Amino acid sequence: MSSPLRPADPAPSDSGGARPPRSLPHRVPDLGAMVLLLSVARHGSLGRAARDVGITQPAASSRIRSMERQLGVALLDRSPRGSRLTDAGALVTDWARRVVEAAEAFDAGAQALRDRRDSRLRVAASMTIAEYLMPGWLIALRADRPDTAVSLLAGNSAAVALRLLAGEADLGFVEGLSVPEGLDGTVIAHDRLVVVVAPSHPWARRRTQLTPRELAATPLILREHGSGTRQVLDAALAVHGGLALPLLELSSTTAVKGAAESGAGPCVLSELALDEELSARRLVEIPVAGVRLRRQLRAVWPAGHRPAGPARDLLSLTAHPSSGPGHG
Repeated sequence: MSSPLRPADPAPSDSGGARPPRSLPHRVPDLGAMVLLLSVARHGSLGRAARDVGITQPAASSRIRSMERQLGVALLDRSPRGSRLTDAGALVTDWARRVVEAAEAFDAGAQALRDRRDSRLRVAASMTIAEYLMPGWLIALRADRPDTAVSLLAGNSAAVALRLLAGEADLGFVEGLSVPEGLDGTVIAHDRLVVVVAPSHPWARRRTQLTPRELAATPLILREHGSGTRQVLDAALAVHGGLALPLLELSSTTAVKGAAESGAGPCVLSELALDEELSARRLVEIPVAGVRLRRQLRAVWPAGHRPAGPARDLLSLTAHPSSGPGHG
């Protein structure tokens, strides 16, 4: 006759494959009790085992007795000289050792997954943020996390949102009026849009401020639909007749600036992108009366999934910048 403590053979599966998963039976002790039993076997003393796992001796004794009731067998012979495993206890200890080793392997595997996740960071950012703010942030992140490989994908704000929702980026940065649908976010900076022209343009010689209606009626060199710059400009001028058809519609800030510098016409861009051109007077700012061309810059991520690991660290850096324009 086989021992009643011998593990039962697996029940046959209808599919002929592995046994389908099910909840553990109530007679399977918890992992902490198994670790305690292994310590008793190693030290030959319940008191030393209790100290080993960081609990009191009465608590250890109570846990072993609970384990014995749960299994329906005596695990220890207790005497003034110490605690010795019964035959059943030795068998249960062997099983427990395999379970604990499997749990340790599980934990090590999970840590490896976390380490692999923490070794890379995929960032998606709108053009203005990618070109004028992100380099400084990434240099600071690199100093804190030299082993983290960072990839930066630049696009307009709509494209950034799509990448996050598709799982192609861990953290995003957008410009505009609100958080895109399906994302959570936080404001990291404020930005102002500026109307600029080449020094040779007639607006550069005018002595009065431009009116919102004049701006709306003038064909401009613009960023494409989906960009945060275009979104803010559309919203600001909607009550003034809406934007005229663009003179040019370009997909990068650099291209827009280049066209304006060549004298093609006026453009509207972030002041973050214009420091050098305005200082050198390659472009001239044109004040506009009665319209607010301001926007918020945001860090964004999939709703319900707060950034972790290097994404969390980068978010912290953007929230507490050491210097740079656009903050406050």
